[in-house]
Amino acid sequence: MALPKRRHSHSRTRKRRSHDALTAPGLSVCGECGEPKEPHRLCGGCGKYKGRTVYSLDTEIE
Repeated sequence: MALPKRRHSHSRTRKRRSHDALTAPGLSVCGECGEPKEPHRLCGGCGKYKGRTVYSLDTEIE
């Protein structure tokens, strides 16, 4: 296994870590109910994707 010969400076370490920051997920609005959702995902509010019902939320649990 390779070992470094010299210690990395703070600036070099920080340059390497500059791409490690987390980014917030992009959000879009559901065309049916208007709730925010991730793009290309099923809406959690109405259960629709691209205008058609994929998952029915009308079922009652007894």
